[in-house]
Amino acid sequence: MTAKIELRGVHKSFGKKKVLDGIDLSVEKGESLVVIGGSGSGKSVLIKSILGIVTPDAGSITIDGQEVTKLSFKERQPILAKFGMLFQGGALFDSLPVWENIAFALLQNNKVDRKQARELAIEKLKSVGLGADVANLSPSELSGGMQKRVALARAIAASPEIIFFDEPTTGLDPIMADVINGLIVECSKELGATTLTITHDMASVRKIATRVAMIYNGKIIWHGDAKTIDHSGNDHVDQFVHGRAEGPITAAVR
Repeated sequence: MTAKIELRGVHKSFGKKKVLDGIDLSVEKGESLVVIGGSGSGKSVLIKSILGIVTPDAGSITIDGQEVTKLSFKERQPILAKFGMLFQGGALFDSLPVWENIAFALLQNNKVDRKQARELAIEKLKSVGLGADVANLSPSELSGGMQKRVALARAIAASPEIIFFDEPTTGLDPIMADVINGLIVECSKELGATTLTITHDMASVRKIATRVAMIYNGKIIWHGDAKTIDHSGNDHVDQFVHGRAEGPITAAVR
C-alpha cells in the first residue's frame, strides 16, 4: 500500500550546518505519527521540507506516491490543498475576527461565500468546544487555550486529508494541554486524517501517537509503536522520554 507521506534519503544543510542527514520516514494513511527530539534536532525543517517551504538538498519526498520535491509553486497547490496545519503559538491573524481566521483559506481560494464561511467557522468552533459567541471576537480577546482551539478549528476547516501539528501544547498549562491533545485525537478521527506531530512534550506523545519516531543529529534513530516507547531499547530515546540530564544526549544539556 502506498504511504500517505514518504521520505527517503532526505538531506538538508544551511551553510556548514547539516540539519537533515538522510531521513527515511513513512506515514501511513490514517496514522498518527509523532516525531520527538530536542530543540534544533531538525523537527521543524522536516515539516517545512514536506510542505515545500524548504527544498531538500537531496532525497525523495512523496505524497500519495507523487514526488513533490521538484514541483513548481503552481504544481504544488493541489498537494497543499490536502494539508491542514496547527502552527506553534497558533499564528492567528490579529486583524481578523475569529471566524475569518478559521475560514481564511476557504475565503482566499473562493471556495465559499462569506455567509457560508461564517457558518462553517461556527460549526468548527463547536468541534473544538467553543460557542458561536466566540466567532466575532478578535484573537487578542481570547485566552491562550482558546487561541489554540481556534487554531485547531482553522487547521480542520477544509476537512484536510493530512494535518501537521507543530508543538501543539506549547505555552499551555498541563490541564489545557490535555484538553488540546484530546481535541486533536477527536478531530483527527472524525476526519479520518493522517497526522504528523512534532513535539518534545511526552504527555502529548502518549495521548496522540499511534507511532513515534525520534530524530537526533538529523537522523531518525528509532521508530516504533507508541506503546513500546518506554521499552525502546535505545539509550537516546530512553533518556529523552524520561527527561534525564545524564545519558548519551549531552550537547543539548551542557
